[in-house]
Amino acid sequence: MTDAAPATTTETGASPRENGGASGPKATIKNVDMDEKMQRESVEIATAALDKYNVEKDIAAQIKKEFDSKYGPTWHVVVGKNFGSYVTHETKHFIYFYIGPLAILIWKS
Repeated sequence: MTDAAPATTTETGASPRENGGASGPKATIKNVDMDEKMQRESVEIATAALDKYNVEKDIAAQIKKEFDSKYGPTWHVVVGKNFGSYVTHETKHFIYFYIGPLAILIWKS
């Protein structure tokens, strides 16, 4: 397990709709310990949840449901505009990014 705080690492402007080609808010990755494929899927899953729901707890629940289904339990998700965090996560199972004004934190422990 690895401890990770939302600290700055590399930032990328990966499009949340890379495969769909639609324009929208870009994802800005702030801190990541996850392979490239899972990173892309994280942004795609989060974007789909943002398109479907307006309430942050519903967005988080949808993302968690998708991750638990796709990668097995136990994933944790926080979605919001203003929060602090410090989490312990499994190696290669952590991402913290923004889509527009919303911060999204996904990790497995």
